[in-house]
Amino acid sequence: MKNRWIIWLISLWLIPVVGMASPVQVDQVLIDGNRRVERGYIEGVLTVAPGTSVTVEEIDRNIEAIFKTGRFQDVSAELVERDGKKALVFKVSERPLLRKINFTGNSEIKSEKLGEMVNAQKIEFYRPQVVRDATDIIKRAYVQQGYYATEIDAKVDINERQEATITFNINEGDKVYVTNIRFEGNTVFKAKQLKKAMLSKEKWFLSFITGRGGYNEEMSKVDRDIIADQYYNEGYIQVRVKGPVANLLADKKSMELLYEIEEGPQFFAGKMDVSGDLLKDKQELLGVMSMKEGDVFSRKVMREDMLKLNDQYADTGFAYVNVTPETEVNEETRRVDITFDVEQGIRARIGRINVAGNTRTRDKVIRRQVKLAEGDVYSASLIKDSRRKINNLGYFDEVNLTTRKGDDLSLMDVDIDVKERATGSFSIGAGFSSVDGLMLQGSVSQDNFLGRGLRLDLSGSLGGSRTVYRIGLLDPYFLDRDLALGFDLYDTEREWTDFERETTGGDIKLGLPITDDIRSFFVYRYEKKNITDVDDDASWMIKEQEGKHTLSSFTASLSRNTTDFRPDPSRGNITEIAVEYAGLGGTERFIKYTADHRFFYPLPWNMVFSIHGQLGYIQEMGDKSIPLDERFFLGGMNSLRGFESREVGPRDPETGDFYGGAKEAVFNFELTFPLLKEMKMKGLLFFDTGNAWDTDESMFSEMRYSVGAGISWNSPMGPLRFAWGYNLDPEEWEEPTAFDFSVGRMF
Repeated sequence: MKNRWIIWLISLWLIPVVGMASPVQVDQVLIDGNRRVERGYIEGVLTVAPGTSVTVEEIDRNIEAIFKTGRFQDVSAELVERDGKKALVFKVSERPLLRKINFTGNSEIKSEKLGEMVNAQKIEFYRPQVVRDATDIIKRAYVQQGYYATEIDAKVDINERQEATITFNINEGDKVYVTNIRFEGNTVFKAKQLKKAMLSKEKWFLSFITGRGGYNEEMSKVDRDIIADQYYNEGYIQVRVKGPVANLLADKKSMELLYEIEEGPQFFAGKMDVSGDLLKDKQELLGVMSMKEGDVFSRKVMREDMLKLNDQYADTGFAYVNVTPETEVNEETRRVDITFDVEQGIRARIGRINVAGNTRTRDKVIRRQVKLAEGDVYSASLIKDSRRKINNLGYFDEVNLTTRKGDDLSLMDVDIDVKERATGSFSIGAGFSSVDGLMLQGSVSQDNFLGRGLRLDLSGSLGGSRTVYRIGLLDPYFLDRDLALGFDLYDTEREWTDFERETTGGDIKLGLPITDDIRSFFVYRYEKKNITDVDDDASWMIKEQEGKHTLSSFTASLSRNTTDFRPDPSRGNITEIAVEYAGLGGTERFIKYTADHRFFYPLPWNMVFSIHGQLGYIQEMGDKSIPLDERFFLGGMNSLRGFESREVGPRDPETGDFYGGAKEAVFNFELTFPLLKEMKMKGLLFFDTGNAWDTDESMFSEMRYSVGAGISWNSPMGPLRFAWGYNLDPEEWEEPTAFDFSVGRMF
């Protein structure tokens, strides 16, 4: 800051220099030199006024106040006489007006983002400090992204109108990757175990896609605490972790990290106790805890026990319970005594339940998933279950369910904030199926029709071998009760190799809950079918089915779903058992039994391992043979990948035609892993086995096998799935590989 002030004391005033600290009467206060900044703005920061006395100290403070506005590069003050009056004149020199900030050479961080970082829109006047601060901010941003060699050169252009443009020329350089993470002093854990827990990862061959291995200084410091936490959870409570020591290699692209570890002795759990407000008998409260006396002390288990104890109280209405673990360490015995001190607070009830963020979905669709009503006793477990049920609707990208104090401490309000996702789609155009080839299709589907939670399906497709028209509607909460009711109507024309089939029919569905996870479903189905244009050389199994048929059946099923997120599970099970009886009128007679089970297990790095098994059996009734289109035809995306659709199972030895099995068994083993998280794209590896058998064949007598890989993508047009499979034991007439594409997911 350059302050210049000149106080002219006209000899007429007869005030000596040594007396300048004494007040001087001024008649006028003037501003000189301002062009863009209004006079009133400057006067607004002044404390001196005409007709008052001022001192040098007061003038100095006013000069500083003007300068602090940031709009001037030079400010001075002068006492003069004008028209016989004493005037105090503040002379200002304005800073250049900052018109624009430009960024060049940047590709990793967009210019809009850089502009937000440096607050480009809020800077009105140019100052050298603006360049210095912005350069530091940009540099730090690139360091956070792993670009340690980034160089920034700032250029300032000021035109004749005193308008400035700042251009930051950025040379990003190469991104620095962590190529090696080392540890010294670790004996309890292998380096591989510690690396697995850390946020920082070593570079791998797909880092150019995933970004894994990028060096982040702050993240590497957090890893120090994560490493220590692994030791705390194994009883090493005196562990010391030093570092990281970061070593940038000569290529300026690679970084090595070194952590030094002093493990110390292992400690064990000592006496366990509960004090304070006891809701139940002390031994009963201690009984819910996982850590027992003599176990290896684990801070993680201690936290979990604290939460278990907390839930014991919170599930009975004590929403403000406070559980504090108090530990006492005995270094001689290497024991840690733990006492959980409980302050239960007051019992609370549910106050208001507020819903926000839902622009399409009606409040009642969300509220009916909440397992607590206004006025009920507060329960932490039911709050968690409510959030899970809302999330499982699949209507929202985000579900935030929080609680807060209501009108008084005895009331706990529940706030539900959701972010809607697109739950419907409309499409018209062309598609491809490995079975039907090129198809023209159009569809409208909506899982949250009219915002009421109704499931609507309108579709039609026209292909070289298939024509389908379908309409379906399901209300999962009919009459606002936990009762599902719906129907389907469809008309299908399908041309197979040896025959054509026309089907017109529909069904009525009724679903009844048994528990939160178990439901029963009942379906009545009625169809009229006509099998025509049977080839002369077709199998006798197909020929005997030629003509018109009527199906009238009733299906009863029982399903249990314990998955964490039903639209895309990562843990839990789905089990369904169904029996279909055909013989309520019509010409078809059979009983079909199916059992289906899916198991999901989460793995590190957001991978999920899943197993799917399905067993089926069709029982003949009377002298009626099993309908051709009710038999089990395997192969393709939804059963055995690596085989052509409908080409696994019994076939006529004379004609080679597949006529479907009366029994089936299918098992799919699949590993999914993230490819592009932002695009919700996953990769998958699979192993499939199974077969279909006729009535005179033994089940599991011969199994077929395939392996392969694929991609699943939750795209804007709906879930897409691509799979390439390899037949491990192809027969002479079979292709060893098959490629499948489908809209929809297997699980």
